[in-house]
Amino acid sequence: MIRFSLHCEHDHEFEGWFRSNDDFDSQVGKGLVACPACGSHSIGKALMAPSVTTGRQKEKVAVAMSKMVSELKEMTRKVRENADYVGSDFAEEARKIHFGEVEKRGIYGEASQEEVKSLLDDGVDVMPLPVFPEERN
Repeated sequence: MIRFSLHCEHDHEFEGWFRSNDDFDSQVGKGLVACPACGSHSIGKALMAPSVTTGRQKEKVAVAMSKMVSELKEMTRKVRENADYVGSDFAEEARKIHFGEVEKRGIYGEASQEEVKSLLDDGVDVMPLPVFPEERN
């Protein structure tokens, strides 16, 4: 797919995705492309700079991803240190806390997808804790 920057006869700018340049020409020729702002079918392509990813940009992304994973690991570690592990009783215990049947506290444990959906439907806020590869050993 190719992304084109487009404009209409009234200088409204928008984007469109096409399989090829010929596909763009064909759709415009059949009147299938319209300006989302004014509905004009008089559409042209604007000049676009090519999107090129440099090694420096890739390195910045890798550093950002590494930082994000480190922060996620730290957040997970803090939750596990400061909350009670309730194992497979998580859904039941979360409901008790939510409805004031037991003292409010941080918990973590396991829950099935169905249990999580049911908790969310009941208005219980839950968030999955990631399990990192090195924790599976």
